[in-house]
Amino acid sequence: MAVDHVKRAFKYRFYPTDAQAAELSRTFGCVRKVYNLALAARTEAWARQERVNYNQTSAMLTAWTKTEELAFLNDVSSVPLQQTLRHLQSAFTHFFAKRAKYPRFKSRKTSRKSAEYTTSGFRFRDGRLTLAKMADPLDIVWSRPLPEGAKPSTVTVSQDAAGRWFVSLLCNDPSVRPLPTTDAVVGVDVGLDHLLTLSTGEKITNPRHERRDRARLARAQRELSRKARGEGTNRAKARRKVSRVHARIADRRRDHLHKLTTRLVRENQTLVIEDLTVRNMFKNHPLARAISDASWSEFRSLLEYEAAWYGREVIAVDRFFPSSKLCSACGTLQENMPLGVRTWTCDSCGTAHDRDVNAAKNLLAAGLAASVCGAGVRPQRSSPGGQSAVKQKTPRREP
Repeated sequence: MAVDHVKRAFKYRFYPTDAQAAELSRTFGCVRKVYNLALAARTEAWARQERVNYNQTSAMLTAWTKTEELAFLNDVSSVPLQQTLRHLQSAFTHFFAKRAKYPRFKSRKTSRKSAEYTTSGFRFRDGRLTLAKMADPLDIVWSRPLPEGAKPSTVTVSQDAAGRWFVSLLCNDPSVRPLPTTDAVVGVDVGLDHLLTLSTGEKITNPRHERRDRARLARAQRELSRKARGEGTNRAKARRKVSRVHARIADRRRDHLHKLTTRLVRENQTLVIEDLTVRNMFKNHPLARAISDASWSEFRSLLEYEAAWYGREVIAVDRFFPSSKLCSACGTLQENMPLGVRTWTCDSCGTAHDRDVNAAKNLLAAGLAASVCGAGVRPQRSSPGGQSAVKQKTPRREP
């Protein structure tokens, strides 16, 4: 699959001056205010069985800026305010298409602080980025270079819960091209003891990032719980300390997953994974924390978009396919396979299996068969007895 002119976001940390931080904080507040006002107006119209589109909310914004109560909206750049209306329109589009829930109001404490600028709201020259309403460029730490000759089409400024400032530049990246084709294919089984088990027999250790920092996180959370609730400075400092621990865990996890997915995509033409419903798996409370730390959903997301960039194929096998209970040598389906069983021997052919490696091999075989036939896979409903457990069915839409 050819990929031309891939738009890629390059994210960098920056250190604003006091004046820039104050201006950006005002912008974040105004963005949140406009979003909530527009959502309230559209919700009221929805209750009357009417629809309000982006153009109408844009006209509302113009009227709001002329009122005495909302005159402060004129103090910040109008570009991020218009962009937040476009984001709201996109949220409603996904809602009407039944791809997402009804949009929610933004909270001052919990919602992400961000503002998006289009080309009319910033100037980028000679590696220096200056935003509207600011006299000086941002002090950006260029941890990696932008593509040669790149011109950002949008710039998103954000501040995370740990107080760190980031700027994301969306550019065309001509360096992203399909990799040379290869005959290598691999099945990937995710787990907790080992993060990934490949059909080649390789097992990749689960780093358990959250467990490594669990004591530090618990200590910070205890300190936060002792602080009086309210807007006090001490509680804000304690909350930021907890956020820094969470940010450290998330950064290390994301870095590890990026390296894994990049390696898998570069080495293999086709990758077969299991279509897991991770959200439902969180209902298993004893394992929920470990499942969240493994971040299987993020792994799949990274794998799929990197495969699309580089001309690779990712196949998701139906979640009901019995990859663990099926003998990869003869196709016999075992009746029971408790989670505690890590190795087992097939009753029919006598082949000894490692549970995870066997599952990865079965996923690979089922995924390749489904790819050739253009169908999904699910378990055979008949009782075991040497019969194959792979059955073709009509393809269904992905959730």
